[in-house]
Amino acid sequence: MQSWHFASDDYPSALRDTAWRAAIERAGLSAEIGQEDLRAHSHHRLSPLGGSFSIVSARSQRFRSLGQDDGAMLVVLHLEGKALLQNDRQAHALAAGDFAIFPAGVDFDLVCDGPFRQVWLRLPSIVFSRRMLPPQAFRVLPIAGDSGLGHVLSQLLRSVSDSLQELDDDELSAIEIAISDLIVATLNQRSDAGGTSSSQAAILHRICQFIETRLGDSNLSLAEVARAQRVSPRYLQKLFESANGNFTRYIRERRLERCRAELAKADDDAMSVSSIAFRWGFTDAAHFSRVFRDKYGVSPRDYRLNIRRIETSAAEARHRGRPPRASESSPAEAPPLLASDGSVAVEAGSQTHYIPANDKTVHWGYFSQNLPPVAVINSGDTVTIETLTQHASDDHEKMIAGDPGAEAVFRWTTDEKAVDRRGAGPMDASIYGRGAGEGFGVHIMTGPIAVNGAMPGDVVEIAIRDITPRRSASPEFAGRCFGSNAAAWWGLHYQELMTEPKQREVVTIYECMFDAAPPFAKALYSFRWTPQTDPFGRVHPTIDYPGIPVDHATIAKVHDILDGVTIPLRPHFGVIGCAPRETGLIDSVPPAYFGGNLDNWRLAKGAKIFLPVSVPGALISVGDPHATQGDSELDGTAIECSLTGVFDIVLHKKGGLAGSPLLDLAYPLIETGSEWILFGFSHPDYLAELGEKAQSEVYRSSSLDLAMKDAFRKMRRFLMATRGLSEDEAITLISVAVDFGVSQVVDGNWAVHAILPKSVFGAG
Repeated sequence: MQSWHFASDDYPSALRDTAWRAAIERAGLSAEIGQEDLRAHSHHRLSPLGGSFSIVSARSQRFRSLGQDDGAMLVVLHLEGKALLQNDRQAHALAAGDFAIFPAGVDFDLVCDGPFRQVWLRLPSIVFSRRMLPPQAFRVLPIAGDSGLGHVLSQLLRSVSDSLQELDDDELSAIEIAISDLIVATLNQRSDAGGTSSSQAAILHRICQFIETRLGDSNLSLAEVARAQRVSPRYLQKLFESANGNFTRYIRERRLERCRAELAKADDDAMSVSSIAFRWGFTDAAHFSRVFRDKYGVSPRDYRLNIRRIETSAAEARHRGRPPRASESSPAEAPPLLASDGSVAVEAGSQTHYIPANDKTVHWGYFSQNLPPVAVINSGDTVTIETLTQHASDDHEKMIAGDPGAEAVFRWTTDEKAVDRRGAGPMDASIYGRGAGEGFGVHIMTGPIAVNGAMPGDVVEIAIRDITPRRSASPEFAGRCFGSNAAAWWGLHYQELMTEPKQREVVTIYECMFDAAPPFAKALYSFRWTPQTDPFGRVHPTIDYPGIPVDHATIAKVHDILDGVTIPLRPHFGVIGCAPRETGLIDSVPPAYFGGNLDNWRLAKGAKIFLPVSVPGALISVGDPHATQGDSELDGTAIECSLTGVFDIVLHKKGGLAGSPLLDLAYPLIETGSEWILFGFSHPDYLAELGEKAQSEVYRSSSLDLAMKDAFRKMRRFLMATRGLSEDEAITLISVAVDFGVSQVVDGNWAVHAILPKSVFGAG
């Protein structure tokens, strides 16, 4: 399987436009990029028959044909956004679900205004040659996707786009043939098709399909086909002649194409050339070799060898090469690594702000650029932010009782729920009936905080000066600190349980000894989740909604667990993020380019995180506090424990980023005293890449393979953009000096972190 993935954020800005045009050429297109900064994604897949499937999402583009008139057909399915197709002084607006068909060599303009998502197919002549299509009068054929064959084809293409990464080559070949069949049927319906009449075209199409199923029969003859199709041999021959064809030549060329396709398959190397020829109806190996050479200009054996050389060269090209430098000579002085050097940051005062956590200052389970800020600060200000764990209701007495802020947030009676929306789902809980917001997003976040002067393209630096625990206010437990770990249904372990019952969720309550030296946590008790009825009367058989009050009369506590085990504390914030550029409510669980639910314990006291600004004011939110967590957060949660953080927030304007690691920053970046830490995600910009169903699709399609590749690409880009390294230099340095680790495998969009020691550049 040959496939390529493109994400604009993988490339230094100087290489981005060129790389994008090369990616689009794989779909048989040329691209004219809009005035906005390029933000684009594509997944391109070659088919075994020589065609290609491409999923493209970007902003403001104009696509044109490359002009390669090789008998192929181009098909575009428009999924989202605005698109105008222009050809021969005609313009057709494409709505979502509409598609267009055109010969590969025809001139056209497809203008996409604003964000869009499309599926492009390039179907080679091989999948059409067997159908004996008459010469077509159309140049560009737009087709509505809301009825008839158009609807069927539109839905099929949409399904292919959803499953492209999972389909194997055989499945993709079958789909490619099915799509071409539907296209032929669509074209034959049009009254303006030249050559044969519509009824003749339909008959010829049916006959060609019959022949295709019997190509391996060496005795296939004109008389046999005519008899099976209930037409005379003379009429059958005339049908082929009306389409500028010949029955005998058609059979021979279709068999040759089948043989050629099999010779090109890597897994068919064990089958001899003569065996392939016999499979497809050639009874004389010498005759087959001669007609193959006449058709393709090379013997079958040489064709197979040449294909292998081409594939090997292509593979090497994908993994090698040196991009152009601004200067081929080594820079006299490497750019500074530290970003907070005054020349980059916006000058400002140092006011202090305090933001408590209560029902007026938190939002639960979602990001949104439309949330009004709870505070407006200047660059350089210090902000103390209280944060609450959404798991405090696992033990109300220890983590909520007597705490006015926590009680205000978690207040839920039969008549009132203080923070009603919990998640990005519908308020009427019309999907699953879990509650307002449906729990599509679970984290209690304090904010958002607006930074004066912050605009898209800028970078905010959030330095964590201090982290302190939120101590219990309950008279019985006053001054002590507690947290909860839920081994839940979304954890990686859940389908791997060995002991009965194998479908179980277990909550463990820990006491966190922040005042010990060194600080540690110890387990107090655990319990299996039992169906809980919330104050509104809804039953929750699993932990399917955040903040469900746990009735301790319904659970059986298990004490004396993890006896003698102490867990080192590593307090940090699981969620620090800016508002995404996408409109609407965004689930707080999957992390992405804007930060969010990074779940990495290195985001702790003394660390800084740099985040790209996507909306005016940045709109920073902080939440999901953790007492400690291991890399992976395997069972679904950390020790979730309410914390208060002190943050120094600095704005770096886009125009002042040259010469710093923040140049062209489009992803979360952590700096500690000795390391740089980058994050790779399964889908780095999943909201744009996966389209209108992104917030559900991301949970289905994440993998560590994708996250690892993204972490590598980001580190490569970081080294090339900030240190002036060539691609080859970056790759060798990554392999010998960069540590990769699993940040989390439970947040929908899985994450791998890459850790670069500053010491490799002589920095402390």
